[in-house]
Amino acid sequence: MSFIETTSKEKGKNINLYYEDYGEGKPVILIHGWPLSHRMWEYQINEVVEAGFRCIAYDRRGFGDSDKPWTNYDYDSLAKDLNDIITRLDLSEVSIVGFSMGGGEVARYIGNYGTSKLSKAGLISAVPPFMLKTDNNPDGLEKEVFEGFKKEIKKDRPAFLKGFGKQFVNFDKVGDRISEEMADYYWSIACNASPNATLECIDSFGLTDFRDDLKKIDVPTLVVHGDADQIVPIEISGKKSADAISKSEYHVIEEAPHGLVLTHTAEFNKILIDFLKK
Repeated sequence: MSFIETTSKEKGKNINLYYEDYGEGKPVILIHGWPLSHRMWEYQINEVVEAGFRCIAYDRRGFGDSDKPWTNYDYDSLAKDLNDIITRLDLSEVSIVGFSMGGGEVARYIGNYGTSKLSKAGLISAVPPFMLKTDNNPDGLEKEVFEGFKKEIKKDRPAFLKGFGKQFVNFDKVGDRISEEMADYYWSIACNASPNATLECIDSFGLTDFRDDLKKIDVPTLVVHGDADQIVPIEISGKKSADAISKSEYHVIEEAPHGLVLTHTAEFNKILIDFLKK
């Protein structure tokens, strides 16, 4: 197993992140969604490597096989972890692609560290620009939505994750595109996360404003969203991100749910590979 020692510490010890690193060529970093791990990218990693790229997929702190600290799940800390990965592996001309919560790392990394080491970026079913409803963001979601997530997780985390997983892929509508066994597998990945990290990250992706970060994105950026996303509605996320980023390439996948990388795999993979090859 491969780990990167970050510059962040808890109780005097550096926090280590698990990662997998395959292939040769220009590097592509895949950043997973909540509450999953690098394993969510199983059906993309092979495609990226076969297309001639070096593919790096890591587990966010608190998830998968990475260390599970108690605190610091804010996006500044998560972007710092991403910067540590890029620095430790001495990467340049990197494409960073974030799914859902992972899109926040993409945005905040660029907001805090710029694009000097980047080639491209990707926001897939991603949470930017800003999920929360406020006076200056009237289209967002009420804070009660995220508080409800936390309440249900504290009550019965596996049951919440089971229901969330079905909504993640709109299972009742696209059941022919994904098996019960696949849904169960992704449920097991989610259950393996730190319970506290699972809770802490809700405020991170739900309450963080990325609008200023998006203004700093000056590299070609792929924005992909499904128009049937019940988790991160396209009207408040993908559409607005595409409008805010000057060099965006926007793809709407019709009838696709939040977890389109699983349900519309072939269509998404073609979009991703075509973009990376440009």
